[in-house]
Amino acid sequence: MSSSPADHQAVRRKTGRPRSTRAPEAIHAAAVRLFSEHGFSGTSVRDIAAAAGVDPALVIRHFGSKEALFLAAVAVDRSVRDIVDGPLETLGRAILKRLVEDVPDDTRKLYRALFGALDRPEVRAYLETSTARQVTAPLIERLPGPDAAVRAELITVQIAGLLMNGRILGSGAGRRPDPHVLDIYARAIQALIDTPET
Repeated sequence: MSSSPADHQAVRRKTGRPRSTRAPEAIHAAAVRLFSEHGFSGTSVRDIAAAAGVDPALVIRHFGSKEALFLAAVAVDRSVRDIVDGPLETLGRAILKRLVEDVPDDTRKLYRALFGALDRPEVRAYLETSTARQVTAPLIERLPGPDAAVRAELITVQIAGLLMNGRILGSGAGRRPDPHVLDIYARAIQALIDTPET
């Protein structure tokens, strides 16, 4: 008894290729995992397609480019939203708690992947826009005293430096940040938050 074209379609779907409506989700999930583990340069479109069970052409069709997919996979806007909210007198420590101490290992891996791809203009532009919107602008509005804009920029730079530093972040699976180093960093950030003595 011969099989019909519909039977062949059903067999193909069972081999791991998701339906076209599920392809973007499968591609995104594969990209998050691979970019987190291997970074931008160490991950190819073919790698992502293979992990998602789709043709490489589908990756480009749904996301436009490897860079666009990378930004979709490592977007950190949600994790830094409201990062500078709360009482100013304890904000230095609160920033580090929200950004480093209270985040899972997977999120810290995404931070490292993002900062490891700053040589890409699209990635640098995204990071500059995101930090300006989520960190610098809200701080300028909140900081008391003189030179609020300069102090807000310096705090933003300190936060970026923190996220680029594997030792402080706790590089390696399951390794947590060094509390003593975080204390020093928190005091440095807090010094910029507090009203300068005149």
